[in-house]
Amino acid sequence: MKPCLNIMQLTTANYTAKEIKFINNNDKFSPLCCMACLRVNCFKYQSCKKMHTKVSIAPLLAIALCLVWNLAGKAENEKAGLMDASTARQGMNSLANRESRLKPTEIPLNSPLERTSAMRQGFQPLSDSDSRFLTQSPPPAATIKGGRQISLNGRILPLAWTQQPTNSISPNIRTWIADIGLMQSAGVDLLNTADNTKQPVQWFSVSLTAAQSITGRSQGQYRYLDITDFARLAGWRISVDGNTLSITSPVANVTGVRQAEKEWGDRIVVDLDRSAPWQVNIVDTPSPSPTPTPRDTPDDPTKPTLPQTKTPPAPNLETPDDPSKPAITLPLAPSAPIIGQEWSIDLDAKIPPAIIQRAVQTSKQLLALKIQPTETQTRIKVTIPLGWRPQVFSLGNPHRLVIDIRPDSLVEKDIVWARGVRWRQQYQNLGTARFPVVSLEVNPRQTGVKIRPILSNPPTDKGTAPLRETAELSGTAAAINAGFFNRINRLALGAIRRDNKWLAGPILNRGAIAWNDGGEISIARLTLQQTLITPTNQRLSISHLNSAYVEAGIGRYNPDWGTTYTPFSDNEIVVTVVGDRVVGQVPSGGMGKTAFPVPANGYILALRSNLSIAPQLTPGTLLRLETQTIPSEFSAFPYILGGGPLLVKNGRVVLNPQAEGFSDAYVRQTAIRSAIGRNAAGNLLIVAVHNRAGGAGPNFAELAQILQQMGAVEALNLDGGSSTSLYLGGNLVDRPLSTAARVHNAIGIFIQP
Repeated sequence: MKPCLNIMQLTTANYTAKEIKFINNNDKFSPLCCMACLRVNCFKYQSCKKMHTKVSIAPLLAIALCLVWNLAGKAENEKAGLMDASTARQGMNSLANRESRLKPTEIPLNSPLERTSAMRQGFQPLSDSDSRFLTQSPPPAATIKGGRQISLNGRILPLAWTQQPTNSISPNIRTWIADIGLMQSAGVDLLNTADNTKQPVQWFSVSLTAAQSITGRSQGQYRYLDITDFARLAGWRISVDGNTLSITSPVANVTGVRQAEKEWGDRIVVDLDRSAPWQVNIVDTPSPSPTPTPRDTPDDPTKPTLPQTKTPPAPNLETPDDPSKPAITLPLAPSAPIIGQEWSIDLDAKIPPAIIQRAVQTSKQLLALKIQPTETQTRIKVTIPLGWRPQVFSLGNPHRLVIDIRPDSLVEKDIVWARGVRWRQQYQNLGTARFPVVSLEVNPRQTGVKIRPILSNPPTDKGTAPLRETAELSGTAAAINAGFFNRINRLALGAIRRDNKWLAGPILNRGAIAWNDGGEISIARLTLQQTLITPTNQRLSISHLNSAYVEAGIGRYNPDWGTTYTPFSDNEIVVTVVGDRVVGQVPSGGMGKTAFPVPANGYILALRSNLSIAPQLTPGTLLRLETQTIPSEFSAFPYILGGGPLLVKNGRVVLNPQAEGFSDAYVRQTAIRSAIGRNAAGNLLIVAVHNRAGGAGPNFAELAQILQQMGAVEALNLDGGSSTSLYLGGNLVDRPLSTAARVHNAIGIFIQP
């Protein structure tokens, strides 16, 4: 064994050439070698001490200092040397124990909201001022690897990962994977935890809980879990090829498939000879009704309903909570209602043909069961009632995968995901109804937590995209879809204010949420009043600012809208104002035909329907603009997002959708819902409510009661139905990705170290 180089540098000045040669070459170990190498378990010191040469006092003093420095490391490694495989199978190992006493390493870079190459590889930067959070030396950047793609037994998955040494002086490479992706792609169950740096998990016979929990590290967009020791216990082999992390698990075999009917539904048990990764997917996404071809009818949230059919909808249908896509009667309606939805459970295990050929049973809940083998996988397809989901979990000793078909399939969780962010999955009961609720509680006063409106196609206000895509590009750790929008022209239908700029103005006195970086939050019905005052003191009311909502009156469009304005209706008169003076007035012609430049130091006025005021806005006319918000305190908030209707105010349900321009038919709809609220502690509640067990989603009154039960003193409904999407750490946590519609805007939670 060779001596430690750093100790050689400290001591060899006092040795003769003969002594140095002995120290470097003697395979019986010198005292210097033994002392310096205690950290790497040199246990032969006692047996070889007679072979040691005589050394001077000075190097011995240096060795003594080295011994004190290495004492803790010696104790830990002796403990590691005594660790056997049986203890490791119980989740104990020295590396995990050592890691559990360390706070996560964080990578100091620049602005946390900036999209850098490091962030694209899964790292969240720290500002220089936050270097105090580091508790160990970060490894050199050249030794850090990372990416956004994992190959799991050949399945390519979009999943963030990083690999790096434990610290700058350790050769041990640790592998970290984003937690939500690990759960959804491999079936590793994340158990409840009140410490974001400790994540208990269960996966077949591997159970790491309490002191043995996996080390977690919340880092920007993701919360990474150190799976190094978990992978060893699970038998996974890990390698890296470029930006792809490759994970291979031992070949598993299905030894049996059993069925049993239960009082709550059906249970399918898959017996295995060893553990194997698994993933749940939705196979198809039938629509409850065809989507009509867009017509000339404006996508107007005040008129969300066409004549209704008298035939009741099929049970558990998701009624779109979207003013542009109400539940309507169409000649293309399917002849038979959709009663089932197919899901697949893909298991990385082989299955003998004899097991596949056995008869399977169906029931009221289990409408169909198919087992399809591939070369390396077994795919179990179940057709279950629309609105249900299979509840899947693993058990060990012996290894089993359990598939429960039941109406209340939500797995309840309570996980502190990051400092200031708590992730919950729970049922809220209203009478006999049980609603599955997935939510985040965010402390806006927590250092490093920032809340921002985010757009799907920045910097423009036009566009839609899946929430996951928008969140990934924005660099946000968590997000929920927010305000209404026009699905035809893909523009907002409600308030969006960011950095004190109105990207879209409020409409119809609808509810909105306002906040600042000081942690203050307010939710109320919002109106923006703007008045033009002419030289003759005539007051002209402006109906909307930077809005795609169209009604008779005057619309105003300033540079926050964009560089051009294109008329939303026929026969508008476009008035151009530079500074405080009218410089032009022209008829627009037809809707959408001409793009008019918006002056950088002025605005455009769009006169619609009532054109009699045009003579008062001729070129050369001086104008004065007055603006105020109702309530007035909203003018001081830099960030505002609109929704509606308002649900809770001062702890009481204050539902009045008609006061916010929603139609009666729209109000009666039941649907999957998104909502946001504030509790008495001042924390933000971000909520997705899905179909009640065995039934449809909540109506507005039920949603208000659910938020009230959750402790909201103020609450607001957001766009819902197929738009409802709750994103956390790289994935949607409330629904399958393929079932979520594209959305225009969202509320994003950014986490800085």
